[in-house]
Amino acid sequence: MSEDPIKDALNLMPYGFYCITSTDGDDFNAMVANWVSQVSFDPRLVALALQKKSYTHTVIQKGKVLAINLFLKKDSELIKPFSKSRNKNPAKMENADYTLSPETSCPIITGAAAYLECKCIDIVDIQGDHDLVIGEIVGAGIMKSGEAQDILTLPDLGWNYAG
Repeated sequence: MSEDPIKDALNLMPYGFYCITSTDGDDFNAMVANWVSQVSFDPRLVALALQKKSYTHTVIQKGKVLAINLFLKKDSELIKPFSKSRNKNPAKMENADYTLSPETSCPIITGAAAYLECKCIDIVDIQGDHDLVIGEIVGAGIMKSGEAQDILTLPDLGWNYAG
């Protein structure tokens, strides 16, 4: 434990670990994220906390679409190439294996267990270093069978992104 009990408590919260893909025309991008949650049943909405200075923020802001790629724990190596920013790995999409989703044309990473396609309906400035991207789910696909407990999380990798 540190001398910061708030940080320590936040680091106890388990988060999924997802690959967020986006497109604006011919500009495709992929990044990892963990602050993602369903926030409405009707319509089906998800919220993604997205760092304001990220390349993906710009792509989603312009293209108005995104996809959430979910991976099984056993496939954790498939998501790691997307953990570096576009600045640190500008060619990551050139080396990525993906297909385009049917509703939004976002990349679906080969090896993902499932995906959710979303139209961005709002980007909310929450007065912090991240914005909330609100996406309406317009499509989905399951490529590998599994249960919620089989989906990759940050604790599975020994990583955290909180505090």
